[in-house]
Amino acid sequence: MEITTLSYLSEFVGTALLVLLGDGVCASLNLEKSGFKGAGPVYCMLGWGLAVMLPAMAFGVHSGAHFNPVLTIALAVIGSFPWAAVPGYIIAQMLGGFVGAVCVWIVFRPQFEATEDSGIILGTFCTAPQVRNIPQNILCEAAATFALLFFIVTLGNNPGASDVSLNYFFIYGIIMSCGFSLGSTTGFAMNPARDISPRLAHAVLPITHKGSSDWGYAIVPVVGPLIGAILGALLGSVFVIG
Repeated sequence: MEITTLSYLSEFVGTALLVLLGDGVCASLNLEKSGFKGAGPVYCMLGWGLAVMLPAMAFGVHSGAHFNPVLTIALAVIGSFPWAAVPGYIIAQMLGGFVGAVCVWIVFRPQFEATEDSGIILGTFCTAPQVRNIPQNILCEAAATFALLFFIVTLGNNPGASDVSLNYFFIYGIIMSCGFSLGSTTGFAMNPARDISPRLAHAVLPITHKGSSDWGYAIVPVVGPLIGAILGALLGSVFVIG
């Protein structure tokens, strides 16, 4: 695939839509005055799977639908993506994540204003652990992202998985599986553009009742996914045929 200006634009818009739809799930699930408040984890997993799959279907032909800096880096490590395009992709993804989070705040502003729990407000934008232990939290994020990249590399590149529409369905299944199986510990960020950029939006937006943006935890959704992505891509590449 040739990297063009449209590729970078697709990564920006696709990531913005991913965060809008994904964090929209979190807002619907947790904020006061939401009609879906308390819908539960199955609602969350189904919604997040769609939030990743639909932008991938829309923009995959233009950019490969990374929408995730660690995915871009991991694919470059195994030679499936040019290193020269990595910085531009990451910039586009991080900017897109920020814009998507701002859009969530705009859409759900009455619900944010009705919510007084600062932890719930922060959780709409980014992830947080159930048990705070930074090394363990990094391990959990690494495990979830390892699975993500392993299956993206293997399912997307072996015979029998060449149909584009089928690959997007695989993405939906991979996201839900990672969430159901490994997401309960840290919220399965697996993606700095999905966590750090919205966390920055939380920090700068004039949100009623917001508290700390918890930057002390921000190392987890960066280091854990980066380690897991590289290891998952490397192992997955061993099983790619041809």
